[in-house]
Amino acid sequence: MHRQIYVNLAVDDLSRSKAFFSHLGFEFEPRFTNDQGACMIVGENIYAMLLIKPFFQSFSHKPLCDASKSIEALMCLSCDSRAQVDRLVTKAVAAGGTATRQPQDYGFMYEHGFEDVDGHIWQLIHLDPDASGAAS
Repeated sequence: MHRQIYVNLAVDDLSRSKAFFSHLGFEFEPRFTNDQGACMIVGENIYAMLLIKPFFQSFSHKPLCDASKSIEALMCLSCDSRAQVDRLVTKAVAAGGTATRQPQDYGFMYEHGFEDVDGHIWQLIHLDPDASGAAS
């Protein structure tokens, strides 16, 4: 069996967060989605669990940070092209998110990103293995 990764993110309003990510084209696994959380399918064996804050808090005794004011983690997703990176950022902004900064072009890597409606930062990258500077 292949390992799976589940990134758990605290959200204020589950319906709003699901609508935001649905607008970006993500789908949800209904078997692991209820009124306390939604299992967003990111890729094969990769999931983001969007959990309402009280439920998220039940997994730890540590206080939650406000992701709109403090950094907790950076989620980084690879994309098939620079155009796909730009398309997803455009969709995120249209759905109520914000672009984190201007796109960055490192030659071998193109990066741009957005903050979702709860303040979590999602970096989107396209790696060009044939470009100068790419690791071999």
